[in-house]
Amino acid sequence: MKNTFRGGVHPAGHKELTRELPLQLFNPKGEMVFPLQQHIGKPAKPVVKKNDPVLVGQKIAEADGFVSAHIFSSCSGTVKAIEKRRVLGGQLADCIVIDNDGQFTPAEGFGTREEENTLSDNDIIQRVQDAGIVGLGGAGFPTHVKLRPKKPDSIKYIIANGAECEPYLTCNDQLMRTNAHDIIEGLELMLRLFPNADGVIAIEDNKPEAIEAMQLAATGHTRIVVFPMQTKYPQGGERSLISAIAGVDFSISQLPADVGCLVDNVGTIYAIQRAVLYKEPLFAQCFTLTGEAVANPGNYIVRDGTSFAELLEAAGGLKEGVTLRKALVGGPMMGVAVGSLDVPIQKQNNGLTLLAEDPVEAAERVMTACLHCGRCTTVCPVGLMPQLMADAAEMGNYERYEQKLSGLECVQCGSCTYICPAKRPLMQTFKRAKAEIQAQKKREGGGQK
Repeated sequence: MKNTFRGGVHPAGHKELTRELPLQLFNPKGEMVFPLQQHIGKPAKPVVKKNDPVLVGQKIAEADGFVSAHIFSSCSGTVKAIEKRRVLGGQLADCIVIDNDGQFTPAEGFGTREEENTLSDNDIIQRVQDAGIVGLGGAGFPTHVKLRPKKPDSIKYIIANGAECEPYLTCNDQLMRTNAHDIIEGLELMLRLFPNADGVIAIEDNKPEAIEAMQLAATGHTRIVVFPMQTKYPQGGERSLISAIAGVDFSISQLPADVGCLVDNVGTIYAIQRAVLYKEPLFAQCFTLTGEAVANPGNYIVRDGTSFAELLEAAGGLKEGVTLRKALVGGPMMGVAVGSLDVPIQKQNNGLTLLAEDPVEAAERVMTACLHCGRCTTVCPVGLMPQLMADAAEMGNYERYEQKLSGLECVQCGSCTYICPAKRPLMQTFKRAKAEIQAQKKREGGGQK
């Protein structure tokens, strides 16, 4: 194992805004909105109707297929409506709307610990599925699917992703400091399913307190090692971690399991521990509210369905005298820009970054033609040639983009955009190219039927 990957960049961390602020539970007062599509795969199907009473932890929508996930209420109250509401990305989507009674009365059936030696391997996976757990690092892939690879005996590494390489975000850092023992228990439960695997907890070396807490909790666990890694973006990317720890590269057409690895965010592994040992469904996760435009940045345990706007208001709103220029769900490298905060927090959301300056606007003011310096190629963690990819994409030559330049291998980390002295919007160009290629393939596939 090595402590980093090829390429990468070193953006300013800005983690000092929240790194020492402990996680605190936020209980919203307003109505709660639960999109039925909070995961990769098919949307969930409602199992409640208007005027039904609900409790915290009660299932309100069930998975519609194997690659899907249940959704649970994070508040108690009454179902107000099942209707289309605005969600992240600005589109309208089917949602369950609940009038929050402010009591947060829990449903029966979870909260009492059960020892793991009474559970079979199938019990572990079933409880993860029953809890509606998805990847909490951003992807939202249903976790029970990941725990059922085709060849479980070939899994060599279960990687707990505690890198948290995205600038500004610190909630995973705090989770590891305060819940290290629970994360270790969750990882041990996963290791039971894969007898030939070792557990590796990957943490960037700018989190010494988290490293120390996890090392202490891992003492005596012979199949688990805490692995400090170089602080470099995108160290927490799935392919970057696998390259550094397992020493293998793989194409976008492969899954991590195909090269003997499973990767889960430490928040996901904590959720696994709660689901398996306490039968607790996933209805809340750690979250960082941060940025120079925020009056009081902080780390929170947020309930799914909470409005971003209500969380910001409860934290003191915007800093006095500061104008909000950019709102990003996530961090500045891979976060999604939003035009309104009156949308619900979903399972896979782990942060909101509010900036007083818009880096995209600043870049556009000084953007020039490509300087042919090659810096974008040197920092690409996948070894691509962003300069040539951008040329092909801008000319609409998608065959060259995909077939000759392997453009679909791009992980959209933004390292090339960050390092580009000409300030070209490379990652945005690649996102558009990927969308165009996928749309074209869909059209062609539809025409063959």
